[in-house]
Amino acid sequence: MKKNTFNKLLLIASSIFSASAMAADNIALYNNQPLNGWQLFIENPEQQQKVTAAAAALPKDDVKLQISGKDNSADVLTFSWQDTWRAGMTLEAGAPINLNGLMKQGVLALDIKINELEKGGVSFKMECQPQGCERVVPFTMAARELRGKGWSTVYVPLGCFKQQQDDFSKTTMPFALEVGGKGDVSVANVNLLAAAPKDAVLHQCPDYKTVSVTPGMLNEWWSIDWWLPRHEQKLADAKAIAAKGGKIDLLFIGDSITQGWEKEGAATWQKHYAQRNAFAIGFGGDRTENVLWRLQHGALDNMSPKLVVMMIGTNNTGHRQENPATTAAGIKRLITEIQQRQPKAKILLLAVFPRDAKPDGDLRKINDGVNAIIKDYADNKRVFFADINSVFLTPEGVLPKAIMPDLLHPNEKGYDLWAEALEPHLQKLLK
Repeated sequence: MKKNTFNKLLLIASSIFSASAMAADNIALYNNQPLNGWQLFIENPEQQQKVTAAAAALPKDDVKLQISGKDNSADVLTFSWQDTWRAGMTLEAGAPINLNGLMKQGVLALDIKINELEKGGVSFKMECQPQGCERVVPFTMAARELRGKGWSTVYVPLGCFKQQQDDFSKTTMPFALEVGGKGDVSVANVNLLAAAPKDAVLHQCPDYKTVSVTPGMLNEWWSIDWWLPRHEQKLADAKAIAAKGGKIDLLFIGDSITQGWEKEGAATWQKHYAQRNAFAIGFGGDRTENVLWRLQHGALDNMSPKLVVMMIGTNNTGHRQENPATTAAGIKRLITEIQQRQPKAKILLLAVFPRDAKPDGDLRKINDGVNAIIKDYADNKRVFFADINSVFLTPEGVLPKAIMPDLLHPNEKGYDLWAEALEPHLQKLLK
């Protein structure tokens, strides 16, 4: 064989090998059919069902999947849902995949068409290790921008799913469409690519290391309609109090647990705080960055509280399974913000309340980790710390449903316990 001919063959073989190696780096999760050996499922909070035909629906008829054609005969998955807090279309049940090599430069690529999403939301989800680790990338706001625009190709950096300690070497759920509310979305050509195509526009996701200290509105599908109007109403309420010559001496800041003073805790509030010029700005679902946004947009205007009682962080835990240090950084940022805007106010920082039934629950342990850090934020001059969590627990550390029925939010009895445990601190700090 002539040397030139041999070199040409070697070059061709090298090109074929390179192309094969590159192709091997890409994973077709759903291209006209699921990845070989894998299955599609649809689910709601009550059950999960394997998809075995071109149309599938759960018994309540609230979650449906229709398989149809776009570029090929069965490449489109149209997922519709209604009246559900959470639903999903997942790819599961195959042999575990090692995705670690893709997580740095790779992207999730898919074609998507938003048919209806006025009252719903969409996120992408992947499973990681250790067991129970799931990472979610919100897509609701971007998806709503795509309504009525036909098919779009979306590229989501796989780095959006990964936190430093995560392991994707044995992934058994490489893709899920997680949704809520009501909507209708079509997806096709779902792939994991080793790298984004040149000039591809990448979906922007928050940096998990700094999201807790970066102010932002709460843009969950279930909060978009009410969150900003509630903020504006609270501003108006504080302004009205000031206009009438009133004052706010005691201010509660927090999430849905603080908002619960208006509901399950209303009678307790009336008994303990109505005569103390108290005011509460708790917003369901808020994480530290959402409270920070509110503080920077007038939440502390028209008041001069003597004492601010703050308890926040459990949604950082629940929504993102955040590293305790990340949540604690958000809480520290809030303390700084309050001190800058209300320099005369004392701050009583409460330990994040317990969740999960038992002390070894994953979310309980994260909250305990947060509390172990934030207790040291107290200087006992302007910032004070109180851990009253034991009043909610049995001697064995069990959280009873008789106090927190969902193992997160107190009921009326729980608010009574909170107020009783808080009282000695208030008497001391409100002097």
